[in-house]
Formats: sequence, C-alpha cells, structure tokens
Amino acid sequence: MGNGSRREAETDGKQKAPENRNRREAEKGESEERQGEKQMTGEEKTRAYAWARALCHYAGEDEAFLERFFEMLTASEGVAREFLYYLEHQNFLCKYQVAGYSLIDIMVWQMDHFKAQLDRDRESMKSNGDKMLLEAFHTMLLMEQNPEYYVNLMQTETGTDYVGKYS
Repeated sequence: MGNGSRREAETDGKQKAPENRNRREAEKGESEERQGEKQMTGEEKTRAYAWARALCHYAGEDEAFLERFFEMLTASEGVAREFLYYLEHQNFLCKYQVAGYSLIDIMVWQMDHFKAQLDRDRESMKSNGDKMLLEAFHTMLLMEQNPEYYVNLMQTETGTDYVGKYS
C-alpha cells in the first residue's frame, strides 16, 4: 500500500522529509509521468467507452454515471492507460499511482468495505466483480482530484473483521 513512513536523510542521520514533502515529491513525479504519456487514440476511446458502458450496465450504474466516469477517464492519462491495459489483458498494470497507491491498493481497501457490506446483508455486493472493478477505477479518478481525503480513508477506515471493532 502507500508509503506513510518517513525517509531518513543520509546526511547528519536526521529525518529530513516530512510526509507532506514526500507527498509533494510523489505528486511531482506523477505529474511528470503524466506529461510523458499519450492521449487515447480514437480506436482506444471507442473500445474504452464500450467496455465502460458494459461495466456500468453490469454494475447497475446509470447512463449519467457512465458519462461522468468516461469524461473523468479520458481526462486522466494514467488511469486511462490502466483501464485500457485491464481491458486488453484482464490484469492490472499497476504502473500509475496516486499518492503512492495503485489500483490493487484501492481494490484491497475496497475489499474491507465489501466485507462490511456483506455483514450488513447487502446481497447485491456478493457476486458483482464488475461493480468492484468499476469502483476501483472510479475511486482512483476521484483520488486524483483529492488525494489527501482518500489516503486518510484508506489509512483509517477498515472493514469489520478485527478484534474489538464493536467493543
């Protein structure tokens, strides 16, 4: 998952880089990485839209969600590249990260919430892998806009399966 530890400076043996500085450095690196990426071609957009439409349908999302999702997706070169890779390979590329978190990290965090949904008897979540996949991509798109909020959630919110949660 994300790197919440502090780096030690090699000089003077002091801790030099607080978390905010680490985050700024990571965001700068992500920004530079995004600049080197290419936009989706027309064919890729067509394939991505068709797949996004199918995912939304199977996930029970409406047309309005699809349009918002696809607009965000095409504006994000990093998430779009991950989305296209998954479409082609049915596996995660995991090269793009937001604040140190990849799609796999988001999926793991969401699994805790999935288990919590089952604990609340939300049957619709039991067998909808498409919904979980779509939510992971959507969460990463939202995380690009507000990384601190989602990092805080991922570091503080957990599912229900640990001792003493309800004590």
